[in-house]
Amino acid sequence: MLPNAYLHSWATERGHRIADFTAGRTSWIVGLAPELAVGLAGDEVLHLLRERLGPTTLAACLDPALPYPSPVAGQPNGNWLRSCATVGVNVRTIGNFWNVVKYALTLPAHLPGVHLLPIWEPGVVGSLYGMASWQLNPEFYSEEMARLFPSLTNTKKQLTATISILHALGKVVGMDVIPHTDRYSEIVLANPDLFEWIHRRDLTIISHRDWLHEEVQGAITDWLGQRGPALSAYGMVGGLWQLAEADRLKLLFGHPDDFWGRQQRRINLVDWLYHRGLEPAPATMAPPYRGLEVDPDPEAMTIDDAGRIWRDYRITRPTTMSRAFGPLTRYKLYGRKDDNANWEIDFTQPRTWVWDYLTRHYAEQQAQYGFDFMRGDMSHVQMRPTGVPETADAWYDPLRAVKRKIQEQAPHFAYFAESFLAEPGFMAYGDEVAHLERSEAEVTLGNLQSTVPGGAEFWEMTDHYLRIAGSRSVTPAWTVITGDKDDPRFDLFHHHGERARFFTGLFLGWLPLYYSLGFEQRDRHFTRARNEVYSKLYVFQEKRGDKAVSGPFEWGDNLDLFLDLSDLHRFAAATLPDLGPSAVWGAAAGATEVATSKVLAWQRPSASGQGTYLFVVSFDPAPLPTFSLPLPSPAANLKLLFATDGTAPGPVEASANQLAVEALEGGRCYFLG
Repeated sequence: MLPNAYLHSWATERGHRIADFTAGRTSWIVGLAPELAVGLAGDEVLHLLRERLGPTTLAACLDPALPYPSPVAGQPNGNWLRSCATVGVNVRTIGNFWNVVKYALTLPAHLPGVHLLPIWEPGVVGSLYGMASWQLNPEFYSEEMARLFPSLTNTKKQLTATISILHALGKVVGMDVIPHTDRYSEIVLANPDLFEWIHRRDLTIISHRDWLHEEVQGAITDWLGQRGPALSAYGMVGGLWQLAEADRLKLLFGHPDDFWGRQQRRINLVDWLYHRGLEPAPATMAPPYRGLEVDPDPEAMTIDDAGRIWRDYRITRPTTMSRAFGPLTRYKLYGRKDDNANWEIDFTQPRTWVWDYLTRHYAEQQAQYGFDFMRGDMSHVQMRPTGVPETADAWYDPLRAVKRKIQEQAPHFAYFAESFLAEPGFMAYGDEVAHLERSEAEVTLGNLQSTVPGGAEFWEMTDHYLRIAGSRSVTPAWTVITGDKDDPRFDLFHHHGERARFFTGLFLGWLPLYYSLGFEQRDRHFTRARNEVYSKLYVFQEKRGDKAVSGPFEWGDNLDLFLDLSDLHRFAAATLPDLGPSAVWGAAAGATEVATSKVLAWQRPSASGQGTYLFVVSFDPAPLPTFSLPLPSPAANLKLLFATDGTAPGPVEASANQLAVEALEGGRCYFLG
């Protein structure tokens, strides 16, 4: 609930702030809280867009047949992503695609990236990352958008228009690319040969042979013969596996627009396979990846509403991070050695039709909606026990293959990797950085968001990421928080340092900022808060248990943070255009190693050549006592321009090449003339 003091202030200022936006004097509606933005009336948003973009441009954005050109469409490659600040948006937290447009009204031009978490129909427990089909999630349809724009009659047209409007506002838009699906997705059931299968009886895996999918195909054909086709006009049952996928889907499940009909048919087919003991193999994470067995623990058993007993799997010889994800199954990209007797992958035998299916479908999604980049889910997966090869062939990595396929039609398309830059052998065989370089990722998420600001691990990671950015072809992100890591388990990472993190992400220059919707108003949770305030719990649709939510996402009441970030954005909008390349040059008290310091400091020359901007940030929970900071040149004319703690700007005294920094809390920007 937004405080009355803010609402009163906004009511007083809203006219001027909106006028500044519509006239182009500001690139965002200054002072508009995200919670208030997504609640704006559609007619007002339409008026704002018409005034800002002009009626001709807005009309072009609403043509579902032709996505509006991207602001980076002329780029020859995806290198632009290395300096792109990005916000991640779980559409489920704000309801629909139209509300993404409303939220974008709060994003300045220096936050051009909008990453949409998965947008396709979800499967088990409603997980966004367990896509059930290539159809868009019907949850994200907006009745309000359809009323305002009668031509936008379905979710596909609404997404196209949403991305077009974001493009016209200067934003770039990313999609999640997922190398797996829900274990019983329409994709799996209509294409058994694209996946790995298991024949299980209670606690025993009877078979996991290489070509077990043929038995699955036979079982599905039998089911279709008994149940009958959903739509009889799309081919003969006898030629099911020779049909085009679109016709096969209609025979098995029905018309794409019949969501509930397709769901019921899929549930019935899953039941048919369940009673025959046929299951897709679960996706796995971390070495050794392979070697599955049924977990006999009673806690690893689930009984669904129909009385079916499901079992979790586990890795037979696990390492620290080994996981088997019961709701998910990975595409079977390679053949198997010895008929899969020992769960060994034959990386010399790519199953080329599977690669073609995966890359072609994502290329179709990009072309239809106009996405500019992809966030590659589970990019850290590297299954080769021999590690990362010196050179990589066309079949090295599925996410690289998707990027390359899309770049055939959109050369500017870029790749943001979900990889945590762990030590070699921990989450992947071999070195993760080398793997990301072979995979041709421009940026990687990293794991700064999972550290306490100012702690030893935070500084070690910061130092490591800066070294990677300066010497390797993949750039780690300066990640503040992610939509799928905003979880009660990680509250301790956000007990302090929000302003310092954001300040650094905007101005450091070497590592592009990434954060997620909801951060702007997020409360500090010193004890576990209600589930409804954590965006991670809206990745799922749990009805029971500790991940269940009972209502809509609740924004935080931390308007002090929002107002401080608003001040920071105003300063950034005026300052960032004048900043040259960044150089991390020193730290407090003459320390030469960032990892051993309490302060991160760097300089950026003025683009006009008139001087140097100096940035200094503390991540400690309490203000630091006065310390001496070495300057890169004599201080002839030194000014404090901005401080996240509200310290007033003005001239600063310095002696020779030393600056005395008093009571540093958060970040400051000085100008050395």
